[in-house]
Amino acid sequence: MQALKYKVIKSEKQYDEYCQMLHDLDFSAKKTKQVKEEIDLLTLLIEKYDEEHNAFETLDPIAILKSLMADHNMKAIDLSKLLSVSKGYISDILNYKKGLSKDVIRTLSSHFKVSQEVFNKEYKLKVPENSHLQNASVMNTRKDLKVA
Repeated sequence: MQALKYKVIKSEKQYDEYCQMLHDLDFSAKKTKQVKEEIDLLTLLIEKYDEEHNAFETLDPIAILKSLMADHNMKAIDLSKLLSVSKGYISDILNYKKGLSKDVIRTLSSHFKVSQEVFNKEYKLKVPENSHLQNASVMNTRKDLKVA
């Protein structure tokens, strides 16, 4: 009996190896029927492992984006070019000041090869209240009014 070339993924090391194999196969010059079947099988095994060990469920979309950027050695300027948006907009996104648009979500999910649901979850923006006030102590003062 012939040994199986691929098995169900049971460790992070095996997961990383299969991801690398998939990457190599995906960028190989020859895409024969056998190579396409290997790609399909590896994709299935990797997706199954991802579903069972999905850390994306607990993270907000920006934390996931930052993690994916680090994994792909991307900087904010690279993300700006990828999304065709300004560096300021990327800064606002990464600092939780602006949300992700539908177009941005589509582009990110396509580029990082993840489901759009990863980026299409609610998360809290950090918009400072009363940011138009120069002196925050003004908000805590009380003025005594005379009653007529």
